Amino acid sequence: MNKKRSFQSAEDVMVKNIILIDGMATAKEAVEIMRKEKVESLIVDKREPNDSYSIVNIHDFIKGVYLIDKTSEEVNVFEIMTKPVISVPANMDSRYVAKMLTNIGVREAPVEKNGEFVGMISLSDLIIDNLLF
Repeated sequence: MNKKRSFQSAEDVMVKNIILIDGMATAKEAVEIMRKEKVESLIVDKREPNDSYSIVNIHDFIKGVYLIDKTSEEVNVFEIMTKPVISVPANMDSRYVAKMLTNIGVREAPVEKNGEFVGMISLSDLIIDNLLF
């Protein structure tokens, strides 16, 4: 028997915990915030109005600190962040979110509604934390 999944938008599945950080913060400060807030990524705030948001996540810390044998105190977030951040619309079908994230090779993205970030969505939110899966 082939059942169809119920429609779920990005907003239905997202986690509402968005944490912003300044790009001048050290990797150590960023990881301390991530531990405290129990998140795997942070949105890096714009430096000026015409700038774009960025994202820093576990993968960035591995590549930009751990593997190059630097200490977390000597690396600033702006040196390792991914810019610009790619966001998904709040009303996007969660299946398309999964396809988009997989195609571009990222595990998570901020969810945007009316020009503002309202949450974060990750591949694990779509499967592990999704009670309708």
